[in-house]
Amino acid sequence: MFFPEGQIRVHLYGLPCDMRKSFTGLYALTKQGLRADPLSGDLYVFISRRATMMKVLYFDRSGFCIWAKKLEAGRFVNDWTQVRTHEMDWTALKLMLEGIEPGRLRKRYRLPRSGQKTASNTSSAGVNSLQCVDGTSGEEPAPERG
Repeated sequence: MFFPEGQIRVHLYGLPCDMRKSFTGLYALTKQGLRADPLSGDLYVFISRRATMMKVLYFDRSGFCIWAKKLEAGRFVNDWTQVRTHEMDWTALKLMLEGIEPGRLRKRYRLPRSGQKTASNTSSAGVNSLQCVDGTSGEEPAPERG
C-alpha cells in the first residue's frame, strides 16, 4: 500500500466485522453499511469482534485489494462502545496500525522485554531434572529386559 499522504481518505466501519468476509462480502458491507462507493479508491477499514484483526478494502484501478493485519498482542480497539463509523486520514490509520490511540499517553500494548528468559522446549537446560515414569532420572540407562 503506497499512497500519497494527503490525498487518501480512510473510512472506518464502526461495528465488529466477520473476518471470514472476502472481496464480495466487504464490498457489500461498504455499499450497505458505510453507504459509500467502493470503486472510489478510498480505503475501507473493518475490524474483527475481538479487535485483533483488521482488513482494509480498496480499489486500485485494475481490481479490488484486501490488506489484512492480525495482532499477536494487544487490540486495535479497546472499547467498542466508543467506536463509531467515521472518516479519518491516512496518518490516523497508520497510528491505529502501530497501536497508538490519539488521546492516550501510551501504546495499547507492550511488547515483551527481550532480556526476559522464555521457556523453550528445545533448550538443553534442565535436562538433569527430568524424571521418568518409573522414577529413574533421564541420565540413567534404562534396565535391560531379557
